[in-house]
Amino acid sequence: MSLPAPQPPRVFRAVAVQPKWGAEHFVSADAFRAWMRGQLEAARPHLSHDRPNLVVLTELNGLPLVLRGAGWALPLKTFERVALALVVARLPRVLPVLLRERVSPIRALQLADSEANTRLYLHTCRDLAREYGVYLCCGSAPMPRYRVVNGRSVREAGTLTNQTVLLAPDGTLVGVTDKVHLTPDEEAGGVDLSPGRLEELRVFPTPVGDLGVAISLDAFRAGVIGRLEASGCTVLLQPDANGAAWTSLEGLPPDPDNVRDQPVAWLESSWTATTSGHSIRYAVNPMVVGNLLDLSFDGQSAITGRAEDAQQERSYVMTEPRPGFLALAPWVADGEPEEVRTIGRQLAAHSGHPRENAYHVDVLHADLSLPASTVSPPPRLPHEAALETILADQAAPRRASPASVWLAAALGLGLAVLALKRRR
Repeated sequence: MSLPAPQPPRVFRAVAVQPKWGAEHFVSADAFRAWMRGQLEAARPHLSHDRPNLVVLTELNGLPLVLRGAGWALPLKTFERVALALVVARLPRVLPVLLRERVSPIRALQLADSEANTRLYLHTCRDLAREYGVYLCCGSAPMPRYRVVNGRSVREAGTLTNQTVLLAPDGTLVGVTDKVHLTPDEEAGGVDLSPGRLEELRVFPTPVGDLGVAISLDAFRAGVIGRLEASGCTVLLQPDANGAAWTSLEGLPPDPDNVRDQPVAWLESSWTATTSGHSIRYAVNPMVVGNLLDLSFDGQSAITGRAEDAQQERSYVMTEPRPGFLALAPWVADGEPEEVRTIGRQLAAHSGHPRENAYHVDVLHADLSLPASTVSPPPRLPHEAALETILADQAAPRRASPASVWLAAALGLGLAVLALKRRR
């Protein structure tokens, strides 16, 4: 009996996109599509023509879709004020969810429009994966959990997780991962998301690696990395949205008596996973930048590998150079710690400084190689089967009635005027 022929190694290109977002990118479906397309257009010159491409986008790039249809609210300038105005303006849709599903107003606000926003997000990403012919890590977005009932996707009451969706070049679903460890801004009192389940983290074998996803904070947690390693992950994907000045102190120190600069703390995520891990050979960590109303996001995107694969010494700002970075976006400036801390504050929302919102955007790529996969595809979760039905559906989402649209606009405009008068 002859042995099966050995499979060729997998040779592919990884691309990380570091975009700058703003509230204006989310006020309409067309604006959102244009913003997402702009990221794939920025990636286009970096795509390979002779090997598969993996494009990785950033965390929570679907969260601001709550602003869709709410351009009138942007003069309120802070996320808290805008969210309050939207809850009131959309009360006919929000109140039934709040009462029936016993969730907070901010979660009810997101769930009330989740059908249309989930469809817009998934269809936009599907179309981009097809058009550009890439494996696409869509970033992540707050989305409900779904199941199929009588051939239709029905959402689970009250649940809203931070989800990463992976798509193949033909737009079909590779898999979904929920964020397990939420930051305080993602928990009650913030955008109020539901944590994912550690036991549901899986690895997806593809021509661009055995993909495991650790969304932002998850990449810092040994339990998450350990589970992905045990499942045979070879390429770690870390979509990120760091909601603080990159040169400030870490917000969630493992040791409160040893609080470090954020770039120092970030070395404990993707860089450590690839330079000190076992099965994980590469990691792709794109980070979004930009001021979103009163919230500031900053960081340095990176593609990391083993020290022997990336011997050139370099590192994040405010840290010592080291091997392990295959590609690294520079920060906006270099210099002494106090100097760059000052610049970090100048970049922040509402700083009033000429540098405000002058973040660095970038696209990184690296050519990677792995042996043939030995990982078996995981079974579909009911939620993934339901997302497949949404991805396959070409129908447009139901639209609100003209009367409810005018009511929302009138209420919102009144709130905006009142808020502006109070500030004066």
